[in-house]
Amino acid sequence: MATHLIRFAHGGNTRWGVVRGTGIAPLAGDYPTTADLIASGEPDWRAAATRPPSLDAAAVTVLPPVTAPARVICQGANYRQHMIESGLDPDAKRFNMFFEKADASICAPAGSIVRPAHVRLLDYEIELAIVFRKTIAGPIEVTAGNLHEYVFGVTVANDISARDVQIPQMQFFKGKSYRTFCPLGPHLAVLEPGEMRYLDRLELTLKVNDIVRQRDSTANLVYKPAETIAELSTFSDVSPGDVLLTGTPAGCALRPPPRMVRNVMQLLLPEPRFWASFIRAQSQRSEYLKPGDVVSASIASADGAILLGEQRHVVEGAKA
Repeated sequence: MATHLIRFAHGGNTRWGVVRGTGIAPLAGDYPTTADLIASGEPDWRAAATRPPSLDAAAVTVLPPVTAPARVICQGANYRQHMIESGLDPDAKRFNMFFEKADASICAPAGSIVRPAHVRLLDYEIELAIVFRKTIAGPIEVTAGNLHEYVFGVTVANDISARDVQIPQMQFFKGKSYRTFCPLGPHLAVLEPGEMRYLDRLELTLKVNDIVRQRDSTANLVYKPAETIAELSTFSDVSPGDVLLTGTPAGCALRPPPRMVRNVMQLLLPEPRFWASFIRAQSQRSEYLKPGDVVSASIASADGAILLGEQRHVVEGAKA
């Protein structure tokens, strides 16, 4: 049975614990980083899972379950309906799109998302995040049978994006890496080997001001975790505690014209006045996040075996 871990601050200390209903059973040991927990925490969390909770979850400050330094690797255009919505054919997709976010963007699963002063097109992207279990330093073959050797656990991510930086400037890294642009948590579910099947049957829901904007299932991922990790291993190293964001469903605020999508995907950069027109058109869309908006995001399996909890953030404008 999956173990739902949480990282939290309480009484001036940072701890890990096992979530049991509305309570937490703290681990006995001290694990400063996610990598430390992965390396030596298993006996501790298995023991904690057998104890009754001793802390009320409402009495602690929940922290992100992924600690910096860590690589935040992302997949783009990886849900079928999201590709269709963007004017692309998921059955014709010929490559797995990878990019990264700075780990400075990692933040807690509750609190504030800060919109930089120069950003007007602030977007949301709920994603299933996979935390790596072991070092990968060369090409590997990943199958359903050995996926558990590489995946430690899963959590909720929100790939916050400044579209007016990301797209006109072709700056995915910059446009997605401002501080508070990667909320993670609250729960980190450690899956048993036989539970890896849940990676293909988790339900994602994101709301803005209690109105559903995104809802889909990981069953609709174009590139699944096993083939993605195998491909990633052919060109990139990863370490325990690094994280992979697996893409977002349809329903983002961004709705680019299909012709623009095709041009960008082919790396054909239109002239500057095209981007000015793009910004003006997108600015008319009410779906972009504004100060005061409340964003919530949750991921769970239909049978309740995997419950990654709910993120909740208020959008704030940057302080002068």
